[in-house]
Amino acid sequence: MKKSTKFGAGLLVMGLAVTLTACGGNKAGGNVGGKTTSGEKPDESVHTAAIVTDVGGVDDKSFNQGAWEGLKEWGEANKLEKGANGYDYFQSTDASQYTTNIDQAVASKFETIFGIGYLLTDAISAAADQNKDTQFGIVDSVIEGKDNVVSLTFKDNEAAYLAGIAAAYSTKTDKVGFVGGEEGAVIDRFEAGFVKGVEDGAKELDKKIKVDVQYAASFGDPAKGKALAANMYQNGVDIIYHASGGTGAGVFQEAKDLNEKQSADKRVWVIGVDRDQEEDGNYKDKDGKEENFTLTSSVKGVGTAVKDVTEKAQKGEFPGGDVLVYGLKEGGVDLSKGHLDQKAIDAVEKARKEVIDGKVEVPEKPAKK
Repeated sequence: MKKSTKFGAGLLVMGLAVTLTACGGNKAGGNVGGKTTSGEKPDESVHTAAIVTDVGGVDDKSFNQGAWEGLKEWGEANKLEKGANGYDYFQSTDASQYTTNIDQAVASKFETIFGIGYLLTDAISAAADQNKDTQFGIVDSVIEGKDNVVSLTFKDNEAAYLAGIAAAYSTKTDKVGFVGGEEGAVIDRFEAGFVKGVEDGAKELDKKIKVDVQYAASFGDPAKGKALAANMYQNGVDIIYHASGGTGAGVFQEAKDLNEKQSADKRVWVIGVDRDQEEDGNYKDKDGKEENFTLTSSVKGVGTAVKDVTEKAQKGEFPGGDVLVYGLKEGGVDLSKGHLDQKAIDAVEKARKEVIDGKVEVPEKPAKK
C-alpha cells in the first residue's frame, strides 16, 4: 500500500525550532477529570511537563493526540516515566473539567503545563495569574502580558489552502465538503484557507467546484460528524476535509462504511487534519482488496511545538511572554502527499511556493463572516 509522506520533508521538524515573537473518551492510566494516577511528588532533579487536553482526548487521532505524542517523545528521549515524576496528560471529557485538570496538574508539581486548544484560554490565563512560578503554554490562542505563559499559534489557513488545491485537482464530481468542529477564529482559518484553495484550483482548471460547508458544533461528537458526512456524500460530494478533532472520527467511519460496499474506483475520500491520518483511511473494498481513502492530510506540528517549548524550558530558556507563530515558511504546517496523483502534487508544490513567496495571500476568515 502506498505510504504517505510529507511535502517538504524535514521542514516540519526543523522549522519548528524557528520561532517568531509577535482542536475523547476516558483512557485508563492517564489523568481523567482532575484525578491523577500518581500521588508521588516529582523528583526536583528533572524537568516535568504535562498537557491538559480538549474534549477530544489524547486518542482523538488528531489535535490532542499530536500534542501528546510530542510530549511523550520528549519524555522518552529524556528517559522519564509517565506520571508525576516526568510527563503526563490530564484528559478533559467536558469543558467543565478544564480548570480542575489544570489545577490538578499544578498540584502535581508539573513545571510546564500546556492547554491544548483555544477553548482552554481562560482557564490557562487564570491559572497563570494564580501560579506565577509555574510555566504555561496555550496552543492555538494568544495570552498576552504574562511572563509565565507562551502562546503557540499556527497558520492553519496556509495548510488548508494546500488541501483545497489538492481537493480541486482530485474531485471527480466537482463537489467537495468541509466539516468543522466549533465555529471560531481557529476553525475560521481552516475553512477560509480550504475554500480559497478550492476556488483558486478551480480557476486554474477552468471549472466550477462547489464547496459544502457544515459545522458539528463540537470537537467530540463522532456521531454528528458521521451524519454530516453521510449527507454530503449522498449529495454527490466525493472529498471531505474535516477540521473537527474527535468529531472527524465519524467522517472517517462514514467514508469507510460507504467504501466497503463499492469498488475502489468509486471510493469517496477524506482529507485528514493536524496529523497524518493515513492509517485511519485503511479499509477493504467489496472484493476484499486492501485500499485507503485518506486523500491527504493537512499536518500541524503541535507535537513538535510542544516538544520544542518543553526542551527550551528544560534548559532554563522558557520563552515566557512570547507568541510563537508556525506557518509554511517556518515549516510548522504542511500537507502529506497521501494518494494524490502527480498533477495534484505539482499544483500543491506550486501553490506552496506562491504562499511562501508572498504571491498568494491566504485569508484567515471566510468571506461570509
